[in-house]
Amino acid sequence: MTTLKVGIADYEEMKARTLRIAKGEEKPAPGDPKVWFTSTESFAKVLSASNRELLRVIAEKTPGSLDELAEITGRAKSNLSRTLKTMASYGLVRMEKGQGHRLMPRVVHDRVELDLPLIERVEPIRAAGGRR
Repeated sequence: MTTLKVGIADYEEMKARTLRIAKGEEKPAPGDPKVWFTSTESFAKVLSASNRELLRVIAEKTPGSLDELAEITGRAKSNLSRTLKTMASYGLVRMEKGQGHRLMPRVVHDRVELDLPLIERVEPIRAAGGRR
């Protein structure tokens, strides 16, 4: 599997960066984060201990459906569905079509690398090596 590089930036920083990229004013560098969280708290919530355990179970047991995953984990299917939808929006899992209308969760990455600034930035986020 692969490592997903994530970053932390507030909404306004991410919006400004996205607009600069769309206008061609900035080009993302190959090593830039692919996924952004708006806070360390949101990052910690999505990758909590229980959610990392869920990812481990999915990777090891390869459940054939959400029902099977609910049975394995003891978690409610509705809870799993919400959690997996959030994880999918961050590129951590994908939902594949199984037999009938069943969805099978699959783990996409086996590691996460966090790019976390420890001091506030004075300038907007610019890609390393990217053009201004």
